[in-house]
Amino acid sequence: MKQYVATPSRFVNRWNLWVADVIMRIVMMTNTYLPHVGGVARSVALYTQHMRALGHDVLVVAPRFEGAPKHEPDVVRLPAVQHFNGSDFAVVVPVPVFLRSRLHQFRPQLVHSHHPFLLGNSAVRVAAAFHVPLVFTHHTMYEDYTHYVPVHASALRQFVIDLSVGYANLCDQVIAPSKSIERVLRQRGVETPIESIPTGVEVDRYADGAGDQIRRRFGVPDAAFVVGYVGRLAPEKNLAFLSQAVVRFCAVHNNAVFLVVGRGPEQARIEAVFDKHNVRDRLRCTGALEGQDLVDAYHAMDLFAFASRTETQGMVIAEAMAASTPVVALDGSGVRDIVRNDENGWLLKTEDTAPFSEALERFARLDQSARRSMCRHARQTADEYSMEKCCKRVLDLYQRLLGETPGSRDEDPWTVAMERIKAEWDLLSNLAGSIRRAVSGEPDAGGT
Repeated sequence: MKQYVATPSRFVNRWNLWVADVIMRIVMMTNTYLPHVGGVARSVALYTQHMRALGHDVLVVAPRFEGAPKHEPDVVRLPAVQHFNGSDFAVVVPVPVFLRSRLHQFRPQLVHSHHPFLLGNSAVRVAAAFHVPLVFTHHTMYEDYTHYVPVHASALRQFVIDLSVGYANLCDQVIAPSKSIERVLRQRGVETPIESIPTGVEVDRYADGAGDQIRRRFGVPDAAFVVGYVGRLAPEKNLAFLSQAVVRFCAVHNNAVFLVVGRGPEQARIEAVFDKHNVRDRLRCTGALEGQDLVDAYHAMDLFAFASRTETQGMVIAEAMAASTPVVALDGSGVRDIVRNDENGWLLKTEDTAPFSEALERFARLDQSARRSMCRHARQTADEYSMEKCCKRVLDLYQRLLGETPGSRDEDPWTVAMERIKAEWDLLSNLAGSIRRAVSGEPDAGGT
């Protein structure tokens, strides 16, 4: 058994798990991981951190990213092509032989995949080789990211949808980050059992912050009304629209400031919108912030604005609400599960800058009592997304799966070979079927 040098609380948690005989050995396989800035990377990191704190063994398999720590216990980094097609993503070069000895040493009981391709394919192979359950979290509406590939066609979009649905049906369990995504997956033809479990947020961590320090650091006047955004500055986040809506708000609200936290190629477009309307002095781009700086940034905001329609959940919305910051957002999958009109913010049905700007102004006109009420409801909503609650639900799901399957065991070479051949055949069949349907124009089960 692996020996741990850990905090007393970690030791106690592990001892309790030994007594209960529920220690699990979990492999997380993901195409994005810290220090990459993004929802999936943060989700995997948070769950890994909490599961380890509870005494479970978690091995993370991820690509190499620039700036990654040199020493990462229980993290296996694989070679990867950095900045794929000008993005901030790294594309892993699959090398299963590189993993083999580490996985045999770890002896996984369950594999959790976070993508339906690249290392997601490796996850299918690992689960088959060790005869253990495979869980897949559908973090992303992958068809909305096809602009990163230099082929823009409806066929490519159809291919990505079919590939992810087929992949989900190769798994033992699918996790959807929201009820709305669960409905989409069922409509598209996912037959594997699906459970809706949001990515948790460390609610208490966001409770207290020094927003005034961030304001001073980035030259935001004390009396300014701050509209904020946190996230990657990428095309799929619909930041051109968001910038135009905020600029329109700035035209009628003289002390409004737009605080943009994040980095990415869309920063230039945001700046261009503010330049065009001669309000560049109302824009503050901070770059990526982490730790307490990020918490403080949320507290520097009076209102959080979000225009992406490609989300499966929108972790930053839950984080903003954990900091008692109400939200104005466009209606979309995942987002509609958390933003509640006239309670913790406003959800806009149409992509029109006028009503979005009016919603920002509506909050700015609220009296202090009404603002406090909306802030209080935002925090109460965030409590529903606490990491403790969400992690417990995922661990309970793991335990149910392990109770339903024989788990990792030594097999004769013939059985192991057959399992591996079947996994390769399933992956190839899913790929071939997705290509065929995309080329022929045959719609997926959901008709999208």
